[in-house]
Amino acid sequence: MSENAVPESWEAGDGSAESKLSIHLRNLALNAEAPVFIPGAFRPAAQSPPKPTPTANDSATSPTKKEEMPTTAEKASHSVGEAEPLPAKAEVSVADASEPAQDEWTEEDVVEDDEGFEGGEVVGEESTAQKAPKSDAPKKKHVNIVFCGHVDAGKSTIGGHIMYLTGMVDKRTLEKYEREAKEKNRESWYLSWTLDTNIEEREKGKTVEVGRGYFETETKHFTILDAPGHKCFVPNMIGGASQADIAVLVISARKGEFETGFEKGGQTREHAMLVKTAGVKHLVVLVNKMDDPTVNWDEGRWNEIKEKLTPYLKKVGFTAGKDIFYIPCSGLHGHFLKDPPTENICPWYSGPCLIPYLDDLPSLFRNSEGPVRLSIVDRYKVSWIVVLVGIRVVFLSKDMGTVVLGKLESGTVTQGMRLTMMPNKVTVEVLQLWSDEEEVMQAVSGESLKLKLKNVEEEDISPGFVLCDPNDLCHVGKVFDAQVVIVEHKSIICPGYTAVMHIQTCAEEVTLRAIICLLDKKTGDKTQQRPRFIKQDQAAIVRFEIMGGVICLEPFKVFPAMGRFTLRDEGKTIAIGKVLKVMDVDKGEQAAQH
Repeated sequence: MSENAVPESWEAGDGSAESKLSIHLRNLALNAEAPVFIPGAFRPAAQSPPKPTPTANDSATSPTKKEEMPTTAEKASHSVGEAEPLPAKAEVSVADASEPAQDEWTEEDVVEDDEGFEGGEVVGEESTAQKAPKSDAPKKKHVNIVFCGHVDAGKSTIGGHIMYLTGMVDKRTLEKYEREAKEKNRESWYLSWTLDTNIEEREKGKTVEVGRGYFETETKHFTILDAPGHKCFVPNMIGGASQADIAVLVISARKGEFETGFEKGGQTREHAMLVKTAGVKHLVVLVNKMDDPTVNWDEGRWNEIKEKLTPYLKKVGFTAGKDIFYIPCSGLHGHFLKDPPTENICPWYSGPCLIPYLDDLPSLFRNSEGPVRLSIVDRYKVSWIVVLVGIRVVFLSKDMGTVVLGKLESGTVTQGMRLTMMPNKVTVEVLQLWSDEEEVMQAVSGESLKLKLKNVEEEDISPGFVLCDPNDLCHVGKVFDAQVVIVEHKSIICPGYTAVMHIQTCAEEVTLRAIICLLDKKTGDKTQQRPRFIKQDQAAIVRFEIMGGVICLEPFKVFPAMGRFTLRDEGKTIAIGKVLKVMDVDKGEQAAQH
């Protein structure tokens, strides 16, 4: 082998001292003092000045003895050891509710209806705020819309087409989705892929999780919540409905599909009831697939759907002519979403299209001056890993904080603000704030937000936790009294019965401890004290106990958004209700026994 030839392997050298790898050679030493690489997405605005480069004088005074010279491995381990430690986990404590337990009820305690309620970073140790881009334009009003309805009614397709028509999705991306959908023999699904992002949803054509998107008009910013329509994913749909201000109930006009969704057990009925229970006041009924060959924009089919659906919506609690508005459309071709088609396609409808109608709706009341209340829907951790390759591989990881998602129900949140997370009562700091993917310095009530938090770990957060003003915390409780209406149950319900309660974004198992009294559904008067059971179509005041510990909830009269709940059992919605009183946490067990 020639002197300059490359050996076949590092072990194939001639054994000379020059051919052996020395960790003391300066040109092979790992530079452990080099600045750590930070991805651009997490790089702070202001970087600290670099360390001064050693001069010749400095090197002259450096130790020359081999034993005084730290090895490369020692440097690497020393560098790792000096990395900023992760914040310690906060201790979990339970906050006491101030509401006393009471057994005696008066007619004033019964909640009759919803009217009158208007509740509606940087890396490491650097500065706790980053500057967000400022805009001179006035901030648009924020509205959250949930698209609900029976499976395969076309909810995701309509949401994706709206985003395309308003410029939120470019034509090149849509063409890419169309090519990929055609390869899988799913040509008509490409619009839905804008909101159905994971592989399972795209392969099966069924929405599983609540998809998110947004679009804007000249005056408003709309957040799209694409709720799943399959009965197996109703809990996910409830989480989406709890964040909505307006609901769009999508109906398929195709022969047989409307009947399947509307008959007993169909999701058209259940979703209409669930959005009303979640506090949605206005419902847009979007009759989709009017261009289907079985319909062909037939006015008779349009009238048939309205005549069958309106009585049920009135029974649920919506007011015909005030809270309900019908619009025909074609989600695939975009007819009546933004612009009407030619007159020869649908000459009998002269009303507004969907987007202009939503834009013209009156503004909603936002309690921006109230105490902060943000119910957490989901959470995840942001981190990055740097791999240094030298004589050995060294992994340096950095925790960039925990991000939570949710809707701000009340108050105003700003970057750098300190909040309290309930029910574990942990103080957190808001490092960064996003409103529909756009970083902002401040957000007001009604916006769907992402917040990067400091001083809390991902595993210490669960959906249903609430971020609160430290000076005005929400109630937490284990035992509470509620007014319920049994909407569907085959047999009688007695104390000891268990079901799953969905309240805001929280889902917990509850046990019926006592039936306090029955109520007249029309007048709200008490009709029977301490009945032995309740059954379908009856209303009652009852006492529940939460099996999994304390949760965040509020009396309906205090904060309606955190006082509505739904009971489900065996895959069906069996009851809806409103929280009346939250028992003191310390006295809850004693109160449940009375």
